[in-house]
Amino acid sequence: MRRLSRRKALSLVRELDAFPKVSDSYVETSASGGTVSLIAFGAMALLAILEFFVYRDTWMKYEYEVDKDFTSKLRINIDITVAMKCQHVGADILDLAETMITSSGLQYEPVIFELTPRQRLWQRTLHLIQNRLREEHALQEILYKTLLKGGPTALPPREDAPMEPLKACRIHGHVYVNKVAGNLHITVGKPIHHPQGHAHIAAFVSHETYNFSHRIDHLSFGEEIPGIINPLDGTEKITYNNNQMFQYFITVVPTRLNTYKISADTHQFSVTERERVINHAAGSHGVSGIFVKYDTSSLMVTVSEQHMPLWQFLVRLCGIIGGIFSTTGMLHGLVGFCFDAICCRLKLGVYRLREDVQLHNQMNNLNNHQTPLLADNGPQD
Repeated sequence: MRRLSRRKALSLVRELDAFPKVSDSYVETSASGGTVSLIAFGAMALLAILEFFVYRDTWMKYEYEVDKDFTSKLRINIDITVAMKCQHVGADILDLAETMITSSGLQYEPVIFELTPRQRLWQRTLHLIQNRLREEHALQEILYKTLLKGGPTALPPREDAPMEPLKACRIHGHVYVNKVAGNLHITVGKPIHHPQGHAHIAAFVSHETYNFSHRIDHLSFGEEIPGIINPLDGTEKITYNNNQMFQYFITVVPTRLNTYKISADTHQFSVTERERVINHAAGSHGVSGIFVKYDTSSLMVTVSEQHMPLWQFLVRLCGIIGGIFSTTGMLHGLVGFCFDAICCRLKLGVYRLREDVQLHNQMNNLNNHQTPLLADNGPQD
């Protein structure tokens, strides 16, 4: 009984076989089928390789949410060179709440404003990258993923000791401010703090020494990440007017960056530039200097690096192989059917008529040869 039940189970399983085996004696091969098979295998291999490269690649996913962090401090990283002596300029920050932020985190370093050939080459390369970033926004994703492989983006130091007088001042460092709108300004005179506001002592600075030509080697917000290029990095402004005012209006967007190489809380920003000459007689009022007015956005952007899961890669790979196999089989069958139909029509058409005519002529000739023989044998009987 057990053997019978086993046989019944095996026979039932065999009946459910969706992949029946065909004997080799019933399989017929052809040159056209082999050619189509080679083309199909080649297409499968090519698309499988391309799909593997897609599987290895990653992309950036952007998510937006409301920034609920209002209590933390905002870090500002500064590296600006002004074409004036350090004792003649001062930098400070005043936020929207009239809070004076001390500039103790900033350092004043006497330097030479002109760049060396190596530094000038670095600046030109940075300008090219900046121009491409403005045209091709997708390049920012490449910077996020590779981070320029950790390459330094700061201005390289001078190769030799400076022999010229140090007539410029490099203001660099970082300060922490409240997450509200504020104004970073660099103007004539050192800042002083008092309860009614702030002021700069500019009475002892000659007006002829005013020169706010400047170069922004680096300006960023939040955690400083090597390899990230900011919109104002490498900006250089040259002026020959003593009453020139430069303004930068910045909108800061909190950004959380999560890649396979780094996870950090940083900030992106967009900037609008404006410059004008201070002329009170013409109605252009203000103070000569460099003013960076920033404001924080209420939205936070989360940038995360995504990768195709393995199961999705396998499903796409099976789809490619099965699709090409089925499509080439149907095309081969369709071409073979059309070829057979055309050949059969030709055989049944013109060529068949010619064969019928030739066969009819042969039968007539045979009948003509047989008729005299029958006539001769008649009288003898």
